[in-house]
Amino acid sequence: MTYTLQKPWQKNAIIYYTQCLLHSYKHWTKESLLDLSTTPEQQAQALFEAPFVVVSQGIESDPILNYGNKKALELWELSWEDFIQLPGRETAEEMERTARRSFLNEASSKGFIKNYSGVRISSKGQRFYIQNVLVWNVLDENNRKCGQAAMFKSWKFV
Repeated sequence: MTYTLQKPWQKNAIIYYTQCLLHSYKHWTKESLLDLSTTPEQQAQALFEAPFVVVSQGIESDPILNYGNKKALELWELSWEDFIQLPGRETAEEMERTARRSFLNEASSKGFIKNYSGVRISSKGQRFYIQNVLVWNVLDENNRKCGQAAMFKSWKFV
Protein backbone atom coordinates (compact mmCIF):
# COMPACT_ATOMS: atom_id res chain seq x y z
CA MET A 1 0.00 0.00 0.00
CA THR A 2 1.47 3.36 -0.95
CA TYR A 3 0.69 6.66 0.71
CA THR A 4 1.05 10.24 -0.37
CA LEU A 5 4.18 12.10 0.73
CA GLN A 6 2.53 13.18 3.96
CA LYS A 7 1.20 10.12 5.76
CA PRO A 8 -2.46 10.44 6.83
CA TRP A 9 -1.65 10.46 10.56
CA GLN A 10 0.67 13.45 10.05
CA LYS A 11 -2.09 15.75 8.83
CA ASN A 12 -3.38 18.18 11.44
CA ALA A 13 -7.00 17.33 10.69
CA ILE A 14 -6.32 13.62 11.23
CA ILE A 15 -4.35 14.26 14.42
CA TYR A 16 -7.35 16.25 15.69
CA TYR A 17 -9.86 13.62 14.55
CA THR A 18 -7.79 10.85 16.14
CA GLN A 19 -8.15 12.72 19.43
CA CYS A 20 -11.92 12.78 18.93
CA LEU A 21 -11.93 9.04 18.16
CA LEU A 22 -9.82 8.12 21.18
CA HIS A 23 -11.50 10.41 23.69
CA SER A 24 -14.99 9.43 22.50
CA TYR A 25 -14.10 5.76 22.80
CA LYS A 26 -12.99 6.36 26.38
CA HIS A 27 -16.07 8.51 27.09
CA TRP A 28 -18.47 5.73 26.06
CA THR A 29 -16.62 2.58 27.11
CA LYS A 30 -14.63 3.91 30.11
CA GLU A 31 -11.61 2.16 28.58
CA SER A 32 -8.69 3.43 26.51
CA LEU A 33 -8.18 2.15 22.99
CA LEU A 34 -4.50 3.20 23.13
CA ASP A 35 -2.02 4.67 25.57
CA LEU A 36 -3.23 8.24 26.01
CA SER A 37 -0.11 9.44 27.84
CA THR A 38 1.76 10.03 24.56
CA THR A 39 1.51 13.10 22.32
CA PRO A 40 -1.43 13.55 19.96
CA GLU A 41 0.94 12.98 17.02
CA GLN A 42 2.17 9.69 18.52
CA GLN A 43 -1.41 8.62 19.20
CA ALA A 44 -2.40 9.38 15.60
CA GLN A 45 0.44 7.24 14.29
CA ALA A 46 -0.24 4.45 16.81
CA LEU A 47 -3.93 4.30 15.88
CA PHE A 48 -3.12 4.28 12.18
CA GLU A 49 -0.61 1.45 12.64
CA ALA A 50 -2.66 -0.52 15.21
CA PRO A 51 -3.06 -4.29 14.76
CA PHE A 52 -6.86 -3.91 14.79
CA VAL A 53 -9.29 -2.15 12.45
CA VAL A 54 -10.68 1.32 13.12
CA VAL A 55 -13.02 3.00 10.65
CA SER A 56 -15.16 6.08 10.93
CA GLN A 57 -17.78 7.91 8.94
CA GLY A 58 -19.18 11.41 9.11
CA ILE A 59 -22.70 12.55 9.91
CA GLU A 60 -23.88 13.36 6.39
CA SER A 61 -27.32 12.07 5.35
CA ASP A 62 -25.44 9.38 3.40
CA PRO A 63 -22.30 9.20 5.58
CA ILE A 64 -18.90 9.21 3.90
CA LEU A 65 -15.96 7.38 5.46
CA ASN A 66 -13.56 9.88 6.99
CA TYR A 67 -11.01 7.63 8.68
CA GLY A 68 -9.56 4.19 8.19
CA ASN A 69 -6.36 2.94 9.73
CA LYS A 70 -3.82 0.81 7.87
CA LYS A 71 -5.62 -2.47 8.67
CA ALA A 72 -8.89 -1.01 7.34
CA LEU A 73 -7.23 0.18 4.13
CA GLU A 74 -5.74 -3.29 3.65
CA LEU A 75 -9.05 -5.09 4.29
CA TRP A 76 -11.04 -2.86 1.95
CA GLU A 77 -8.16 -2.78 -0.55
CA LEU A 78 -8.20 0.98 -0.95
CA SER A 79 -5.78 3.87 -0.75
CA TRP A 80 -6.37 6.51 1.92
CA GLU A 81 -7.57 8.94 -0.74
CA ASP A 82 -10.13 6.48 -2.14
CA PHE A 83 -11.23 5.26 1.28
CA ILE A 84 -12.19 8.71 2.59
CA GLN A 85 -14.45 9.30 -0.42
CA LEU A 86 -16.45 6.09 -0.03
CA PRO A 87 -20.01 6.14 1.32
CA GLY A 88 -19.98 3.98 4.46
CA ARG A 89 -22.88 1.86 3.20
CA GLU A 90 -20.68 0.62 0.36
CA THR A 91 -18.45 -1.26 2.80
CA ALA A 92 -21.23 -3.88 2.96
CA GLU A 93 -23.04 -5.78 0.24
CA GLU A 94 -26.61 -4.72 -0.52
CA MET A 95 -28.10 -7.64 1.44
CA GLU A 96 -26.09 -6.65 4.57
CA ARG A 97 -26.90 -2.93 4.49
CA THR A 98 -30.20 -3.10 6.39
CA ALA A 99 -28.60 -4.94 9.32
CA ARG A 100 -25.66 -2.51 9.22
CA ARG A 101 -27.97 0.52 9.25
CA SER A 102 -30.03 -0.92 12.13
CA PHE A 103 -26.92 -1.56 14.21
CA LEU A 104 -25.56 1.93 13.53
CA ASN A 105 -28.90 3.48 14.50
CA GLU A 106 -28.91 1.55 17.77
CA ALA A 107 -25.35 2.66 18.51
CA SER A 108 -26.31 6.24 17.68
CA SER A 109 -29.12 6.27 20.23
CA LYS A 110 -27.14 4.47 22.98
CA GLY A 111 -23.73 6.10 22.42
CA PHE A 112 -21.99 2.80 21.77
CA ILE A 113 -22.80 -0.84 21.26
CA LYS A 114 -20.70 -3.96 20.97
CA ASN A 115 -20.76 -7.53 19.73
CA TYR A 116 -21.93 -6.82 16.19
CA SER A 117 -20.96 -9.30 13.47
CA GLY A 118 -21.53 -9.19 9.74
CA VAL A 119 -20.12 -9.64 6.27
CA ARG A 120 -18.30 -6.82 4.51
CA ILE A 121 -16.85 -6.56 1.03
CA SER A 122 -13.63 -5.01 -0.22
CA SER A 123 -13.37 -2.71 -3.22
CA LYS A 124 -12.21 -5.72 -5.26
CA GLY A 125 -15.07 -7.99 -4.21
CA GLN A 126 -13.33 -9.93 -1.43
CA ARG A 127 -15.89 -10.81 1.26
CA PHE A 128 -14.89 -10.98 4.92
CA TYR A 129 -16.74 -11.67 8.14
CA ILE A 130 -16.19 -9.21 10.97
CA GLN A 131 -17.00 -10.13 14.55
CA ASN A 132 -17.10 -8.58 18.00
CA VAL A 133 -17.39 -5.11 16.49
CA LEU A 134 -17.72 -2.15 18.82
CA VAL A 135 -19.37 0.97 17.37
CA TRP A 136 -19.36 4.34 19.12
CA ASN A 137 -20.45 7.90 18.46
CA VAL A 138 -17.52 10.21 17.84
CA LEU A 139 -17.76 13.47 19.76
CA ASP A 140 -15.90 16.70 19.11
CA GLU A 141 -14.29 18.87 21.80
CA ASN A 142 -17.74 20.33 22.62
CA ASN A 143 -19.29 16.84 22.99
CA ARG A 144 -21.25 17.21 19.75
CA LYS A 145 -21.59 14.13 17.58
CA CYS A 146 -19.28 14.49 14.59
CA GLY A 147 -19.14 10.89 13.39
CA GLN A 148 -19.51 7.24 14.17
CA ALA A 149 -16.64 4.79 14.44
CA ALA A 150 -16.15 1.05 14.58
CA MET A 151 -13.33 -1.09 15.91
CA PHE A 152 -12.78 -4.80 15.53
CA LYS A 153 -9.89 -7.17 16.05
CA SER A 154 -11.31 -10.26 14.42
CA TRP A 155 -12.17 -11.00 10.80
CA LYS A 156 -11.96 -13.90 8.40
CA PHE A 157 -12.26 -14.09 4.65
CA VAL A 158 -15.29 -15.95 3.32
